[in-house]
Order: sequence, then structure tokens, then C-alpha cells
Amino acid sequence: EVQLQASGGGLVQPGGSLRLSCAASGFTISDYSIAWFRQAPGKEREGVGCISNSDRSTYYADSVKGRFTISSDNAKNTVYLQMINLKPEDTAVYYCAARRREVSNNSWYHKAFRPDWWNDWGQGTQVTVSS
Repeated sequence: EVQLQASGGGLVQPGGSLRLSCAASGFTISDYSIAWFRQAPGKEREGVGCISNSDRSTYYADSVKGRFTISSDNAKNTVYLQMINLKPEDTAVYYCAARRREVSNNSWYHKAFRPDWWNDWGQGTQVTVSS
């Protein structure tokens, strides 16, 4: 059974940093593409970025490019979302998702940025950016 466990959220001041973890069980992360999504109150869930199972290429939403970085540790079977220079508008519940399919630059921007493309989800972790 595919299971994902997101953690690492918390309260951080604007300009601060935070690292989220997505621990996987029941499958090997190198076989799956893993994505991060977020959902703010009253808003739709939006794609933040993903790491592809093919060559571990990463793709990001324009709103987080240059500030967020996705990486993976195969030994720990965990994917990370490093966030720097956080802004109040980054406040949301963050989720990780998985699908055993390659993501390319084209597919990220055309379909994989949407939540309905992904098969398996973890529970969310709250990130609050506030002074």
C-alpha cells in the first residue's frame, strides 16, 4: 500500500526558511514521481512542484521558482521541500502526492500541476508565515 507522510510544517516569520519532508512507505520513491501541493483557506489546491521518477528532474510553479527546492533521499525513501524567503502568501496546508509515471517539463505545465493527475496523497502539514 502506497503511503505518504508529510511533516515539518510550522510557524515562521516572513523571509524565513522551512524544510518539509514527505516520507514514503509501501513503495520506492525512485520508481515514482512525487509532487508537492498546497491549499490555502478558501482557495483551490495548487501545484508547487514535483520531482520526476525518470531522471529526478524538478519542476516548479512560477510563484515559488528560485525560493523552493525539491530533493530526494533514496536511502531514507523521503522527498523534501526546502523553502526559503517565505512570504505570507505561502501560508497553506502542504501535501505530497505520488504517481508511478514520468513527469516532463511539458507534462508538468499541461497536466501534472493539477491535483487530479496524482493517484496517492499524504495528509497535509500546516505552514504559516506570519510576523
